Amino acid sequence: MSTEASVPLARGARSVMPESARLASLVEDVSIGVGVFDADMRCLKLNDTFRVMCEIADPTELVGRTLDAALPEASACPHMAALSEVVGGARVASSEHHGTASDRHWLVSWFPLSSAHDDDRGVAVAVAIDVTDRHRAEVALRRSEERHQALLAAANQMVWAATPSGQVTEDCPQWRAITGQDLDEYLGDGWLDAVHPDDVDAVREAWRDAVAEGEVFEHTFRVRTRSGEPRHYRARCVPLVRDGRLAEWVGTHTDVTTQHEADEMRHRLTHQLSEAALRTVRLQKATSGLAEALTVDQVVQTISEIARTEAGVDRVGVALLDSQRIRFRALTPGAVSETAPVADGEAHEPPEVRLDQPGVVANAVRERRTVVVGSRGELLHLLGGGDSIREFLRHTDEQAWVGLPLLSAGSPIGAVRFAFRAPRNVSDEERVFLEALAGQCSLALERAEMFEREHRTAEALQRSLLPQKLPTVPGIGFAAFYRSGTEYVQVGGDWYDAFPLPDGRVAAVLGDVMGKGVKAATGMSRVRNALRALALNGPEPADVLSGLDRMFLATEADEQVTTLAYWVLDPGTGHGHMGNAGHLPALIVGPGGAPRLADTPAGTPLGMPSEREQEILVVPPGNTAVLYSDGLVENRKRGLSAGLDRLVEVASRAPTEVVGDPQELLDYLVGSMLEGYNQDDDVTLLAVHVPVL
Repeated sequence: MSTEASVPLARGARSVMPESARLASLVEDVSIGVGVFDADMRCLKLNDTFRVMCEIADPTELVGRTLDAALPEASACPHMAALSEVVGGARVASSEHHGTASDRHWLVSWFPLSSAHDDDRGVAVAVAIDVTDRHRAEVALRRSEERHQALLAAANQMVWAATPSGQVTEDCPQWRAITGQDLDEYLGDGWLDAVHPDDVDAVREAWRDAVAEGEVFEHTFRVRTRSGEPRHYRARCVPLVRDGRLAEWVGTHTDVTTQHEADEMRHRLTHQLSEAALRTVRLQKATSGLAEALTVDQVVQTISEIARTEAGVDRVGVALLDSQRIRFRALTPGAVSETAPVADGEAHEPPEVRLDQPGVVANAVRERRTVVVGSRGELLHLLGGGDSIREFLRHTDEQAWVGLPLLSAGSPIGAVRFAFRAPRNVSDEERVFLEALAGQCSLALERAEMFEREHRTAEALQRSLLPQKLPTVPGIGFAAFYRSGTEYVQVGGDWYDAFPLPDGRVAAVLGDVMGKGVKAATGMSRVRNALRALALNGPEPADVLSGLDRMFLATEADEQVTTLAYWVLDPGTGHGHMGNAGHLPALIVGPGGAPRLADTPAGTPLGMPSEREQEILVVPPGNTAVLYSDGLVENRKRGLSAGLDRLVEVASRAPTEVVGDPQELLDYLVGSMLEGYNQDDDVTLLAVHVPVL
């Protein structure tokens, strides 16, 4: 569709061009916009494309009017300025037009329309070309450039380039802004001068190798910045090949300082966590080892082993304070003082050393803190450098020391001394570990001293309650064996007794009060005394056990478990009755037959409701009945059933001369049953032998 609109010229206006008809016919058929404007910047003519650019439906809206009267101000202003320039005499002017509804972009060129006729002077032509596609491409390219620059900035990257030979010939303002180099200093190989001196040789060699081989260059290094603070950069440069030839190198410098610091922090944290985990494992090992140490000697041995294997300590000394806290009692040699007298080339420490004497552990206890001495010079400075200290140093191979107080409820009970044969810079991790080890040692020593006191008390109490000697009764031979658990095991409640009864018979009893220590020993004492009293009034086993049940219910705790075997027999004949309150069966051994376990029912432990009964038990002349505690047959590696079978087997191999002697029989049974096993419990046996008359 073509449109032509015209209006008469205003009064005084010059006539239009004679060629206007031909011009109108020409411009209507092209896809460019054409508009004609007079000297007053009013539109005289416009084609359809120009109308489309102006986004007007009726061309009469513009003809005879100025652009700023017909178009929005923002759209009209650039055109009015360009038209004004042309009307004012400029040979050409330009403006841009961006549609609001169509989103099209136009480039408008303004020219004066003049000829030899004066009538045409002051008339201008606008030529508009649709450049939307080009404009969009330019915008996209510009946005791409902006995004690229933004990404480089966000990643702390700067772009740089070099010739095929590796020489920098283009400026990199960001690099120079960071390093403070001027352009001449930067170009060529000058950028390497800003690399940290410790890194520059490696970077230069790597860059030269990459250029020589035509391979990607990638290296991380420190850069000296304008402020003097080094920063870490990662350089990556790739070769660009055009037409089969290396054209240039293009790369980036990326600031990785934050990443490097984060990596270092992560490595430090990882190391600290590893050290903490290792320290935790070591402390768990120490706690486990010390928990099994029951005696003071065991605690010292355990703490010494842990310190040597886990902390590299060469010598460990442990000392305890006396009750008045004025003297040390050394538990190990060389535990207390660095001023001990020297004789025969060795330091001889006295059994006790006063707390006020100079020494690493003495200082640690007085000040209640860890004392670390990393060298001999530090020791001389700490202790004053007297003759005795110098004499000590001449005869010892120790080079460094750590003294730690052993505290209980905040009060010192002793000290531990760790010595090294080389100067030692004790790290914080080692110090924390040694302090924790000393804390564990304090608890273990307190527990061990308490255990030893209780063990001695219980053992003395138990032995005092056992018969000093067994009765002498015609027609009966007695023998007994008692051995408390090893020195590392608390005393239990095993006991035995034998005594004549008023009716001429003899009572034999062996019992076991479950538990350990003083509590078990005192429980055993109560049961033993009550049984004797009941047996003297009514000796039959069923009556005695019933009386003990009543006593138990009235006086003993519910959790107190006590078993016993009580046998009453006639001397000479071996005939008798046995009452069993949950105890193990008696072993019958004789020269003429296989050993056997008595078939008397076990019954229930004392204090448990039951109808007490008694069973006939006859031991023929020449035979021996052995009562025993579970410590003989049962241990951590052998169950009760297997232990009873083993007891019968061992007894069957007893030599004839052993079977005929009750004491030798007991010794033989104990030696055979405990061979190859640690004694976990008290072992108690009572043999009743019926001789052949």
